[in-house]
Amino acid sequence: MGKQALLVIDMLEDFVGEDGILYIGEISQKVTQAVAAVIKEAREREIPVIYICDRHREDDAEFRMFPAHCVENTLGAEILKDIAPQPKDYIIPKRRYSAFFGTDLDATLRELGVTELILVGVCTNICVLYTAADARMLNYEVTVIKDAVASFDEEAHNFALKELETTLGAKIR
Repeated sequence: MGKQALLVIDMLEDFVGEDGILYIGEISQKVTQAVAAVIKEAREREIPVIYICDRHREDDAEFRMFPAHCVENTLGAEILKDIAPQPKDYIIPKRRYSAFFGTDLDATLRELGVTELILVGVCTNICVLYTAADARMLNYEVTVIKDAVASFDEEAHNFALKELETTLGAKIR
């Protein structure tokens, strides 16, 4: 087994907060509890915890497809307080679905000697899936914690889990 890192993807007010612009629904409470447990375990095992945070400009091109969300310096872009980062954690902002696209995530992971990623967060069929795809293209091993990922669309969530496992070779745990 190689060195692991935990990626906490988009556990932000606009997705999992009840007043969020793209609130995923009641499943958010369950997934938040599961993510909190995974974070606690990672810290106990001294696995680096890296928060991946959707963070958009006010005029972001993504808003042609989705309502404006996670705009930098707004409440919607904040990490849920229940799972707030600690001083040793990393925070990496992103503007696109994949946590690797246009960020320093790959450089950070390589500096840490990481070869295996554990993914939790939202949305399974968007940012989790595309982050996993890029991770696999960069030769990282990927594990997705099934109870700690969710989406606003259950059918798309289930499709993404299948794609993660069968097409990308991710372990679903």
